[in-house]
Amino acid sequence: MKKEAAKIITVFSCKGGVGKTTTAINLAGIYSLMDKKVLIIDLDLNSGGVAVSLNVSADKTIYNAVDDISNNRFEEITNYVSKYSDKIDVLPAPKDPRNALKIDSKYVSLIITSCMYKYDVVIIDTSHNLSPVTLSALDKSDNIAFLITNDPVDLKNARSMIAIFEDTENNNYKVVFNSSKDTGKDYFSLFDVKNIIKHNIDYTIDKSFYIKDIDKYVIDGEILTLNKKIRSIKKNDIIKLTKLATALLNTKTSAGEVKKNG
Repeated sequence: MKKEAAKIITVFSCKGGVGKTTTAINLAGIYSLMDKKVLIIDLDLNSGGVAVSLNVSADKTIYNAVDDISNNRFEEITNYVSKYSDKIDVLPAPKDPRNALKIDSKYVSLIITSCMYKYDVVIIDTSHNLSPVTLSALDKSDNIAFLITNDPVDLKNARSMIAIFEDTENNNYKVVFNSSKDTGKDYFSLFDVKNIIKHNIDYTIDKSFYIKDIDKYVIDGEILTLNKKIRSIKKNDIIKLTKLATALLNTKTSAGEVKKNG
């Protein structure tokens, strides 16, 4: 039986420090529990944290893959990924941030395409900058998890980004309000947030998912959604994340039309 193409899911925001990497990693954990083979691509090229967060020791990175493509040495994407578990692989950001500038967006598109029939789900972690690399990832995505927080600057930027999505007739994004990141910043109610961004909130990551000793899990390279203790004490939050993960697998736009990948 012919394998279906992977679902390409990009985690994006207009501001740094909103929990993109943590969300991408947690989604990977949920998909692995769904018995899906997952690749996390770290496109936060200057300061990527996926491999570091997961204690993945990477011999090669996306820089090596791009360098080999540009010099006709590229064979298989699996030659560049590092294994986290039986179900989760990682394609790390460059070890040397200076190499980020050497990565052309046209090669990023080719890398994403090369993963399509190797995995069930490809999750892309991005920078908050609308660089050509980020735009390439957004263009290739089946769905986008667009993270926002209660920060006023973030919300103003989010409003502008949503306007861009609408102007370009891009309907394949879910607005995800992450209130577990900065629990002390209760500037606005959900009603206020909706009015500021001029859009509904599709999913929320509640304050209750705030993990006091999250540093311990990062040091140990653990994925929260795979930790039995976290899954037990944060059961409702895991259910909400699972609903988000399931929705992101749906490639239909809000108009009910199937999105065509370029």
